[in-house]
Amino acid sequence: MTASQAVIPDAGHRMAPAAYGLLGLPLAFVALPVYVHVPNVYAQQYGVPLAALGAVLLLSRSLDAVVDPWLGRWGDRLYRHAWSAVWLAALGLALAVALGFVALFFPPAAVLSAPLLLVWVGCALTLSHLAYSGLGILHQTWAARQGGGARAQSRWVAWREGFALVGVLLASALPALWGWGLTAALLVLMLALGLMSWRRTALQASAAAVQALPVLPSEHAAVSLWHPWKYSGFRRLLAVFMLNGLASAVPATLVLFFVQDRLQAPKALEPLFLGAYFAAGALSFPLWLKVIDRLGLLKTWALGMALSVLAFVSVVGLGAGDTTGFGVVCVFSGMALGADLTVPGALLNQLIERCGERGRTDGAFMGWWNLATKLNLALAAGLSLPLLGWWGYAPGQQDAAAVLALGLAYGLLPCVLKLLAALALYLGLMRAPELCTAPVPHAQDSA
Repeated sequence: MTASQAVIPDAGHRMAPAAYGLLGLPLAFVALPVYVHVPNVYAQQYGVPLAALGAVLLLSRSLDAVVDPWLGRWGDRLYRHAWSAVWLAALGLALAVALGFVALFFPPAAVLSAPLLLVWVGCALTLSHLAYSGLGILHQTWAARQGGGARAQSRWVAWREGFALVGVLLASALPALWGWGLTAALLVLMLALGLMSWRRTALQASAAAVQALPVLPSEHAAVSLWHPWKYSGFRRLLAVFMLNGLASAVPATLVLFFVQDRLQAPKALEPLFLGAYFAAGALSFPLWLKVIDRLGLLKTWALGMALSVLAFVSVVGLGAGDTTGFGVVCVFSGMALGADLTVPGALLNQLIERCGERGRTDGAFMGWWNLATKLNLALAAGLSLPLLGWWGYAPGQQDAAAVLALGLAYGLLPCVLKLLAALALYLGLMRAPELCTAPVPHAQDSA
């Protein structure tokens, strides 16, 4: 598939978004679950200090995030060359994802001192996340190149993120049920199935192409790394996305500590809580797609933020033994997560199309977008974990002051960040809907 070919699938092929989205399942294994499990595994099993671990997570994710814009430009060049180049790159990156994941959860702890174990964690994280980034950007860019407006883009994104939530659910729960060996084996299997499913969809799309994507001029390619920042709409959308994403990443980083030391719940309930959260998110996608059809993308996102605040504000009042109440919080916050995963990606893809950038610099937009996603997770781990340590909390500590700090960090802080994100959404996007203000020669549409 060359740049002169459209990559729009046959409209009658209803399962194309599902087949495309399947790769999101294994990719999710090295995204959010890492930030749920790694702090707990290395602190509890290997005695790594939380502050040092948080610093390593922040450094590794930040270094990884910095290269995302270059990976996006690299992806644009691959797509302009041929689909075969994209496919070969995807295969190599998938292998690196699997290797990094195995190294991360099977460290040679018996022969490594604590400082060297931290180095091992940093290297394994960097390998898996760099590979995850490259493969994820190629995958996301393909969907952005489909076009079709808000309705169509929301379905591409919903299927991808829906499968990703299933992957998060499996990667969060299976280690406690199966162990890390079978979990890693499932990752390898699903990577193979996801790659083949995406390849089949891409080839069908190429065969069914009905319009051409214009070729990107070489002089434009030279500046494509920074090109997305020319659009005020992208800058405003990214600001909302980062505030909202940080609000979701903080509780994801702290959830196991909250369950163990604030709720003092049995360990067997941990996968059930995580499962309820991610299952509610995955099952909510059809509902959010209907809401998008009725209210549009922006109002749907605002509704999801409001639901999240209502869920997390009740967390502060929970104490030891309040497992039922926390289960309800998991369900409703999971439903809010469905909106957070569907709407922003669809808005980004819609912006790319309306600004005349589809088939030109899609990867550059995705690179910056992924950088923001990773910075959110890095900031959540790198700031919340040391902050709890400074406040006197340590894993297993259940005195009143420690669990109060844990409750405020887990429940109240996300509410504050969500409200700030909602304000930015209203001021930056709802009141100023014009997205494509950069005077580029090929821009055809306005928001």
